[in-house]
Amino acid sequence: MSNSIDSYLSTNASALQLRAQRASLLASNLANADTPNYKARDFDFSEALRTQLSNAGSTLEVTNPGHIAAPAGQIAASDLLYRVPQEPSLDGNTVDTDVEQAEFAENAVRYQASLEFLGKRISGLIRTLRSE
Repeated sequence: MSNSIDSYLSTNASALQLRAQRASLLASNLANADTPNYKARDFDFSEALRTQLSNAGSTLEVTNPGHIAAPAGQIAASDLLYRVPQEPSLDGNTVDTDVEQAEFAENAVRYQASLEFLGKRISGLIRTLRSE
């Protein structure tokens, strides 16, 4: 039963987790808008979600006690992309605050939508369980 509930909620839960990570990354970009040579980072949300859902049942095998287990659902540094600036700055910083604020606002709206979808799914499960 647990597995079927996990699969029922997995898409919305994964989307919510990735949206939170993206919000943190975009906030980091905005916080470093005046840092010389800072390179703005982002990731492809749809590709990250697709990867996370396809790897939902697989886990990394720790073969040595000295290995550090990878946190579940975290975006790897290799998946982060550099944002290409529309106008390069003289100090090497690639953060465009207008772009970052727009991306942050869009991500916040989509985070809220994912939260509402997940809430509706959970309330639907609760209604189903109560009727039995």
